[in-house]
Amino acid sequence: MKSNIVIIGGNGMVGKTIARILSSRNPNSNIFIGGRKQGKTENDLIIDVTKPQTFQSILDKKIDVIILSVNDKEDHVLRFAIENKIDYLDITKPTPDLTKAYDFAKKQTINSRIVFSSGWMGGIVGGLIHSFSRQVKDIQSVDLFVYYSVKDLAGESSAHFMAENVAKPFVNYQNNKPVSIKHFLNAEPFEFSFGIGKRQAYNFDVPDLYILNQIEKIPNVSVKMTYNSKFITWLLGAFQKIKLYNILSLKERKMVFASSGNGDQSVFEIVIKTNSETKKISLQSTKGQAELTALSAVLHTEELLKNNHDNKIYFSHQLYQGSSLYESLKAYETINIQVTE
Repeated sequence: MKSNIVIIGGNGMVGKTIARILSSRNPNSNIFIGGRKQGKTENDLIIDVTKPQTFQSILDKKIDVIILSVNDKEDHVLRFAIENKIDYLDITKPTPDLTKAYDFAKKQTINSRIVFSSGWMGGIVGGLIHSFSRQVKDIQSVDLFVYYSVKDLAGESSAHFMAENVAKPFVNYQNNKPVSIKHFLNAEPFEFSFGIGKRQAYNFDVPDLYILNQIEKIPNVSVKMTYNSKFITWLLGAFQKIKLYNILSLKERKMVFASSGNGDQSVFEIVIKTNSETKKISLQSTKGQAELTALSAVLHTEELLKNNHDNKIYFSHQLYQGSSLYESLKAYETINIQVTE
């Protein structure tokens, strides 16, 4: 079946990568790129998330699926998708924006598939947990450890997120209670796979904290991250301790976090504990976070198009049965996954 898909924010790094992977795997689909400026082809559409009047081209092109890869703080695209019964996949929202959008969507009459996929690297953590857990209700804790390289070929969105949020408290969950914490504090040593070795990992906010506790009802959830540079990791923690982020302007904070190299690996590890066992899922993307995030968005889109899913709200991991997400990730040439018990 031929499908019409638009990637809003398709001129950004992740958006371009989504388009490349999606077109190579789905040559019969029409892929449109939505951006704020006029493009060079008939598949380039002017779509500005801050100007809903530009959304008419979505209807004109009879779009089946909207992939949102730019942050739409006012949820204009979400509202448009719900009103016009168009499938919607969002990979962009930080936790506060995600909870706001989800609360809004729950109050609406839904006649399409509305998918929130804003967890770490395109929202695949929950799907991997389901792939290797017989009963999610038996899980007592999930700890996510992230390795990020400043050499990674990354876009501006990650740096901008950190610049905007580094001075703000967020929550993890302990015994089903939200505990207020801040980025880059509470160092914990962790032995990373794929030859990285032991690193100090610090508090980090991603939507998986909310999703795993509030949606999947896992009582204890934490996320910690480290940079490839031990010095940079220590320095960011030192800045937080002396409250330097509180006095820096947004522009200055962006300068602190702005970095994009020529390419490097991205790694994350999920430690799952039940009363009877501990399991670790380790994933490496040799081409970095943009490739993995884009691949995740493509897999979710393919799942929407190829399988029957009811019209309702989903978090992306809820689209999959059994180990299907794991199998799809494992089959991709730049993804390596290890599971240890």
